[in-house]
Amino acid sequence: MDNLSVKEPLIYRRILLTIDEDDSESNTRAFRFAITLAHDYDATLGIVSILENEDINIFDSLTPTKINEKRIDLKNAVDNYVKMAEENGLKKVEPLVYEGGDIDDAILERVIPDFKPDLIVTGADTQMPHSKISGAIGPRLAKRAPVSVIVVR
Repeated sequence: MDNLSVKEPLIYRRILLTIDEDDSESNTRAFRFAITLAHDYDATLGIVSILENEDINIFDSLTPTKINEKRIDLKNAVDNYVKMAEENGLKKVEPLVYEGGDIDDAILERVIPDFKPDLIVTGADTQMPHSKISGAIGPRLAKRAPVSVIVVR
C-alpha cells in the first residue's frame, strides 16, 4: 500500500438507499444517514423498494386490482421518501421500484446494474424481526455486493 492511495479521499457519487415499507423506524435512521452522506458528497441518491412475491398472498394474486394497489402503495412510499430528500436540500434523487423475486437477488442482479451505486445504505431491523429488506438484507448484501454496504442501527 503506497502513501498516495491512503491519502486519497474515498468519495461516494451514487448512493442506494433500501426502504422496507414494514419498518419505518429502521427506514428513518437509514434515510437520515443516506441524505446526510448524499448532501456531504453531492451524490445522487437512489431510493429503492421491492415488491416481493412473498408480499402478495395467493388471494391477492388472483385479484389484479389488489396487486395494482400494492404496486401503487409501494411507489407512493418511495415517492414520499424522494420528496422528503428533496425537502432536505438534495437535488439528485431517483425513485426506484422493482417487483418480483427475492430482495437481495433483485438488488444484486437488477438494481445495482441499473443504478450503478458505489455505496448501499440499509437499515437494521428495529421492531419487526421478520422484516425482509432491512436487517436480514444488510449482511447478505455486505457479503455479495460489489460495492460497500452500510447497515445503520
